[in-house]
Amino acid sequence: MCIPKLRAFAISMTGDKVRADDLVQETLCRAWTNQSQFVPGTNLMAWLYTILRNEFYSTMRRRRHEVEDAEGTYSAMLAVHPNQQSALDFSNLKLALAKLPAEQREALLLIGGEGLSYEEAACICGVRVGTVKSRVNRARGRLEQLLDVTPEQDLGPEARIQAALQESLPSVAPRRPAASIAGE
Repeated sequence: MCIPKLRAFAISMTGDKVRADDLVQETLCRAWTNQSQFVPGTNLMAWLYTILRNEFYSTMRRRRHEVEDAEGTYSAMLAVHPNQQSALDFSNLKLALAKLPAEQREALLLIGGEGLSYEEAACICGVRVGTVKSRVNRARGRLEQLLDVTPEQDLGPEARIQAALQESLPSVAPRRPAASIAGE
């Protein structure tokens, strides 16, 4: 049950399934080796996410001298571009996420991608809840800029429902408060 969530988080951090699998394996090995440090009654997933996150950053420090293809420039030249719009949108989202600062991307993925609470994400990141909220807000704002989405545009299914309701309801003039009618 933990492994798929850890793998999804690792993929979102590394952008590479093979590196993500290695990261999850290393995380589980470290957790097994240090199981005596786990405090019973606490959140196991938060502990595992923390180990994974720390291992990711340790690996990144070791790989400083390697060439990284964060924007996917080199891999895009090798890949066949998808025909479906959703696949293109997903590709654009991945590129935009890669352009976010690591702290903002991490907070956004923990909250929006993994569905954790702000408190759980703050515990994993080792920061205050307000810091996580701020990072998520900044990440969302930056994604709006990178993806050229305005706050008025809601691309989800709720927007379609709202639009359908607006079209089906007759337009009604706004009512004036009773106090202003009495004062006339």
